[in-house]
Amino acid sequence: MGLVLVLFGTFGAAIAVAGMADQRAMVAADLGALAGAAQALDGDVTACASAADIVARNAGRMVGCHLDGLDVLVTVEVAFTPLPGLTRVATSTARAGPVRA
Repeated sequence: MGLVLVLFGTFGAAIAVAGMADQRAMVAADLGALAGAAQALDGDVTACASAADIVARNAGRMVGCHLDGLDVLVTVEVAFTPLPGLTRVATSTARAGPVRA
């Protein structure tokens, strides 16, 4: 009975870690896209450099960034270990740009 409780607890913790990694990836992508959009008028290189800085500060790794007009599209990965010896990656993409009427 004790072993069953430990297994359920372990798998519950693994699910919680995966959910937290998804949230971290979404936050890093959102903030990176906003930072890039603030620099969109300065060009692709400047916007993506600004996005990459914010993504890295939020424990993510930027795997994609490009301008689509004045919109910035950022893709972020966050690596996590739900169980010992098992590493996974959570991915999220976000877009930010000027308000359109």
